[in-house]
Amino acid sequence: MIVPMKKATIITQAKDAEAALFDLRRLGVVHVEQSQVPAGKDINLVKDDLALVNQALEIIFKAEFASECAAGGLLHDVSDWRATCRHIIDICKRLDQLQEFSKSLALKIKEWTPWGDFDPAEIHRLENKGIFVRLYHVPLKEIKNFPQGLVVKNIFTKEKLAYCAVFSQQKLESPFKEAELPKMSIAQMQARLNEDKRIIEAISEDLKGFFCHSNELIKVKNSLEKELEFRQALNTAAHFGSLSCLAGYIPFDSEPALMNLAQKGKWAISIKEPPEEDAPPTLIRNAKWISIISPIFKFLEILPGYHELDISLPFLVFFSLFFGILIGDAGYGLVYFLITFFLHRNALKKHKATSVFFLFYALSSCAIIWGILTGTFFGQEWFLKAGYKPLVPFLVDEKNIQRFCFFVGALHLSLAHSWRALIKLPSIAALSDLGWVSLLWAAFFIAKALILGDVFPLFAKWLIILGITAVVVFTNPQKNILKAIGSGLATLALSLMNSFTDVVSYVRLFAVGLAGVAISDAFNAVAKMLSAGNILALLAGGLVLMVGHSLALVLGPVSVLVHGVRLNVLEFSGHANVSWSGAVYKPLKD
Repeated sequence: MIVPMKKATIITQAKDAEAALFDLRRLGVVHVEQSQVPAGKDINLVKDDLALVNQALEIIFKAEFASECAAGGLLHDVSDWRATCRHIIDICKRLDQLQEFSKSLALKIKEWTPWGDFDPAEIHRLENKGIFVRLYHVPLKEIKNFPQGLVVKNIFTKEKLAYCAVFSQQKLESPFKEAELPKMSIAQMQARLNEDKRIIEAISEDLKGFFCHSNELIKVKNSLEKELEFRQALNTAAHFGSLSCLAGYIPFDSEPALMNLAQKGKWAISIKEPPEEDAPPTLIRNAKWISIISPIFKFLEILPGYHELDISLPFLVFFSLFFGILIGDAGYGLVYFLITFFLHRNALKKHKATSVFFLFYALSSCAIIWGILTGTFFGQEWFLKAGYKPLVPFLVDEKNIQRFCFFVGALHLSLAHSWRALIKLPSIAALSDLGWVSLLWAAFFIAKALILGDVFPLFAKWLIILGITAVVVFTNPQKNILKAIGSGLATLALSLMNSFTDVVSYVRLFAVGLAGVAISDAFNAVAKMLSAGNILALLAGGLVLMVGHSLALVLGPVSVLVHGVRLNVLEFSGHANVSWSGAVYKPLKD
């Protein structure tokens, strides 16, 4: 459920504002309302420090540096965290420069190796003595076109080009492309490359050592984030002469604690229901078994608005059902369950949060159950041929499963409108949502008739008539019946076709689930065909099975994210009028 909020307005003397805010932070229940963009020198300084720490942490958490401290990283003194962060950033810049220069140097070595190892400084010294040496790229057929009196030495040939050294006693003007001399000999370049490699390794080890102190820097980061929140809240407070006023939101059950703190601090305080035009933050509290769906919301970064519905329970129930249908294989469900079990066990050893694993246990179990009901275990065809009979043969027939998907769609969307109707009671506007329920079930019968060729029942016509009447008359009930009907007609025109297509869209569960089973059966058939023969053929068949089912195991969750999430976040939420516009409840905390 979305926890009801109260709006608290606290007035203190300006000189006591900072101390009062410290007390509020210790209490940890006030979400400060920012009526203006917080700004100030102190805020900018904290932001600069936070950016410094974030940049340093980003560097030491790079894959090439992140390692266990036991891997040999050197320990550092990080008592001065600002100096530590600047040092990390500086040596990282140095490392980037060395790596780029090393790449360039390696290319130079590759380019000049065919010329042989020579010292460019010697060529410059010869020039001072009147002997000029130039290097050219010359087409083989045109080497003879050099003027008389020159010494032309063909060093090597590549792709019909002669790479020549030309010796003369005066500066030479030539139409051929001249190669610019390197700054160092190949031996010197190689020595520099080796030295840079040694320095790169030393810097990398240095950065690995800082990884051992990442927890200390994370603590600094967390402290700075809390300090930034505090400073922003302090700057948000309005000042009226010698008084300071701060407004924010608190959960309804935190009112006694805040009132008690206000009495101790001798603050003036007002706690009341938020005005209708306000947008309080959203705090969701549910039973533990319902809260297992919250990782999905965090992953998708979605949150219902304060005045919207908390759809956690229907989301959990129907998302689990969709997962079972879309994966549709007991074998894959078992693999997901075992992977979850091993990851959960490792997380327990490291004392990490484990609530997310219970969601995956539930989802994996749904895939196992659906696979058992339909006789699908790493494919369906071989399992049925082996003599296994599905527990529910109804779900093996393609038309039946499509009917089931249309039924699930009508049920899912009807639940959304029924919920809205209950909230609107005792207003007669609730009848408009019941009208939509009627139209959704009419859409169910229409879909079956048009797509599956089922007979359209006569009573479904009355569902359409009653539904349209309820939507037109009761969507926006007014004393002026003509205005009410006009408003209802506008709503009906916009949403009637959408309701039909939304019900039909649930057939994607059938289509994607069937495609998954077909892919598994195809790989099984190919593997069986390849395995008939010697040991190499058997190995080839085993490889096909491993690759095919591994691919299905990876693509299965992707299809759930695309289709299973969509049906909840778009179709159901649209009918439940949930726009996911919520702001996270973030109280000031120590």
